Amino acid sequence: MSIEKENQTFNILAIDGGGIRGIVPAHILNSIVGKLNINLNDNFQMLAGTSTGSIIVAGLACGVSIENIVNLYKSLGEKIFVKNESYWPKNIKPAFHSLYNNTNLKKILKETFGDIKLGDIKKPLLIPSTDIGNGGVHVFKSNYCKHLTRDMDVLVCDAVLASCSAPTFFDPTSVGEYALADGGLWANNPSLAAFIDAQRRLNIPADRIKILSVGTGHAKSFYGTDLEKKWGLLNGWQRQEFISFILSLQSQSTHNYLQLIMKEDQLLRLNFESDLPLPLDDYTAANDLFSRADKLFTYETENIKAFFNC
Repeated sequence: MSIEKENQTFNILAIDGGGIRGIVPAHILNSIVGKLNINLNDNFQMLAGTSTGSIIVAGLACGVSIENIVNLYKSLGEKIFVKNESYWPKNIKPAFHSLYNNTNLKKILKETFGDIKLGDIKKPLLIPSTDIGNGGVHVFKSNYCKHLTRDMDVLVCDAVLASCSAPTFFDPTSVGEYALADGGLWANNPSLAAFIDAQRRLNIPADRIKILSVGTGHAKSFYGTDLEKKWGLLNGWQRQEFISFILSLQSQSTHNYLQLIMKEDQLLRLNFESDLPLPLDDYTAANDLFSRADKLFTYETENIKAFFNC
């Protein structure tokens, strides 16, 4: 594809995973469009999103308005998190199968993205997932480089489903010959993956790259300091909470690395902290998440304007 003029800034939009907390980046982006009159597709040359973030960036790449993406979270959150039926007692049920059935998620993604393939998308789009069959990373990529041929026939809905398949929450999914799970296990914050790809695949100089990195919240307290309790997977590490912990750590470490290698005016991170837990699947917290997004946008408005030079 044709990349911008030699000295033009190359803007990357990168969105973290975080389940229902994807409401936060979606609502912030909707505010950027509605209140600052910024056209997202015109102002970003690369899109990267993991798990719930992949829903948002894939939507933008496929021509879905950010307003409709926000409405997707509003109307379908409850339908996505449908618990698997089980005869096992509640306290041991997660030891035998995933918490949720992905049937509705599959249906919603199919309705949203239809039969659009990654090969149909020319704008650089990265969707991280995890190859559990071969013990490796797996990044779905759109049709922006002649050397990228593996994913051209992959449906966008299938790539997004793979990236959303968080361990213990949803079963892994198969795409072609690959068995895949949530990309958040290694790239919950996909900023670094996108930063590297822009340089290696598109030959963009590092000093021309700017990244708007949008998080889904960071809980400041996970396990406390009481080390006397039992530390099994079901009691001490607490199953789903352990997955959330891993995802949060990955997002933090990626941002820390980028801060070391990028100049301050090249990287804008939008995220919030909470003293309370931030579950990936609590759709009843939607109103609170919208409120947090509003506060974060208001607090960061001047920095956002500076990012877009407006």
